[in-house]
Amino acid sequence: MNDTAYALSRSRTLWELAARRADLTPGRPALLQGDRSVSFGELCGKAERVAAGLYGMGVRPGTVVAWQLPTRIETALLAFALARLGAVQTPVIPFYRDREVGFALRESKAEFFAVPGTWRGFDHTAMARRLGARGVFEAYTGDDLPDGDPSVLPEPPADGTSVRWIYWTSGTTSDPKGVLHTDRSLIAGGSCLAHALHLSGDDVGSMAFPYAHIAGPDYTVMLLLYGFPAVMFEHFALPDALEDYRRHGVTVAGGSTAFYSMFLAEQRRQPGVKVIPSLRLLAGGGAPKPPEVYHAVVREMEVQLTHGYGMTEVPMITMGSPHDSAENLATTEGRPPEGMEIRIVDGEVRLRGEAVCRGYLDPAQTAQAFDEDGFLITGDLGRLTGSGHLVLTGRLKDVIIRKGENISAKEIEDLLHRHPAVRDVAVIGLPDEERGERVCAVVETAADTGGLTLPAVVSYLRAEGLSVHKLPEQLELVDALPRNDTLRKVLKHKLRERYSGTVK
Repeated sequence: MNDTAYALSRSRTLWELAARRADLTPGRPALLQGDRSVSFGELCGKAERVAAGLYGMGVRPGTVVAWQLPTRIETALLAFALARLGAVQTPVIPFYRDREVGFALRESKAEFFAVPGTWRGFDHTAMARRLGARGVFEAYTGDDLPDGDPSVLPEPPADGTSVRWIYWTSGTTSDPKGVLHTDRSLIAGGSCLAHALHLSGDDVGSMAFPYAHIAGPDYTVMLLLYGFPAVMFEHFALPDALEDYRRHGVTVAGGSTAFYSMFLAEQRRQPGVKVIPSLRLLAGGGAPKPPEVYHAVVREMEVQLTHGYGMTEVPMITMGSPHDSAENLATTEGRPPEGMEIRIVDGEVRLRGEAVCRGYLDPAQTAQAFDEDGFLITGDLGRLTGSGHLVLTGRLKDVIIRKGENISAKEIEDLLHRHPAVRDVAVIGLPDEERGERVCAVVETAADTGGLTLPAVVSYLRAEGLSVHKLPEQLELVDALPRNDTLRKVLKHKLRERYSGTVK
C-alpha cells in the first residue's frame, strides 16, 4: 500500500475517507455504469444533496434506514448520503423476498425503507407496503433520490467506532443474523483487500455482485484508497457483460469461485484469444477455491488469480497477493494483514482485529460468538502454514462423520474438480442408519463428457490416493447445483434436503 493509500486508510469514518479522496482527485472517475459515470468529486457533492433531502424527510444521525437496491450508481449515492448523516443503514440483498425482508425490517426497527420500485419483474414497493414497512420511498433513478440544500446539514459524524451498519447473514438454515459493523471495521476490511492486491490508480475494477452484500463497502473502500474506478453491473450475466468489461478496459475482475468458472467457460469458447484483453487479475472470495480452478485460469486466461477469505462478520480476513508463489495461490487463502489475529483452536479458525464486527443484534448470539479472549468463533476449519498463509479445510458443519471418522468434504471436492467430466461438485453427508452418515458426491457435469458412474468416481479417487473410508457411497448427477444470488455459493442444505430421503 502506498503512502497516500495508507494515510487514507486511517480515516475515522467512511464519509471522511470519501471527502479526502474527493479533495485529492475530484475529477477522476469513481463509478462507471453503461455510458454513465460519476467522479469522486461528484460522488461527494451529489451525496450531500441526497443527504440534505433525507434530512428534510426526517433522517437524523442514528436513524435506522433499510435499503434493498440493485448495484447502481444511485445506490452508492444513497449509501454515502446516509454515511454523511451518520444514520444507521441496513442493506438488504435485492433478491430477498417477504420472509427475509420482513425479518430484517422488524429486527432492525427500520424507520425508512428505500426500494427500487418494480425491478426485474418484482414489485418491491408493493412488498414493502404488504410488510407494513415505515417510510417507504423509491430510489432507483437519480430523479427518485431525495434532494436538498446541503447548507441545512449538521456536521459530519466524527466517531467511526459507533455501530452504523447492520448486515444480514444468508439465513439458509434459520432466520438471518443481523451483523453489527462500524465505519472503522469496514475501512479495515477494505484496507486488507487493497493492501494484498497491490493495485494502482491506473487500474479499473468491477462490481458484479450485489452492492448490498458486505463486499460492497469492502470494494468501495479500495477504490477510495487508490483513486481508481469500478464498473457496476446491475445484472451480471455472461457473455452479455463482456461488452462493458472490454469498453471500460477492466483490469481487475472476479467475485467468487463461480465467477472464475464463468469467465473460464467464456475463454474456452475462443482458446488463444483473451476474453477481456485488458484483464490482468481475477480476485475474489466468498467460497472455497479448488486448486485446479486456479491453475486453469492462469494457464488458459493468462491472468493471475488471487483468492481470499471473508464473511459477513469480517469482510476481509486474508487475501492472496499477486506476489505469492503459485503453490500458495493455488492451495491457501493468503495471509492476514497487520492487525488481524488468527488463532487455531482444535482445528477451528478464530479471529480478532479491527475488521471484526461488533457482534449481532441479538445479544445472546453475540455472547455465543466470541470466546473469553474476544476472538470470533468462525466455525471454519483450517491451519496456518509456516509462512503464515491460511489453509481452510472445511466448515465445522461440513465435516462428515462416517462410522466415527471425520471426513473433510473439501478434500474430496478438490480431488473431483480435477476430473475432466466434473464442472462443479458438492460433497455432503447424508443420514445413514449403519454408518451415521454416508458420503454423497453431487456432480454438475461438464458438457460433452459423457455420463459419470459411481464406480468410475470411486476408481478415480482411489487412483488419486484418497483413503478408502472417505470414498463416496452415493453419486448424484445434476444439470446445475443450487446457488444463492449473491456470490453464487452452493447451497448444500438444499442438496441435503433433496437427497436425505434417498437410500443407496
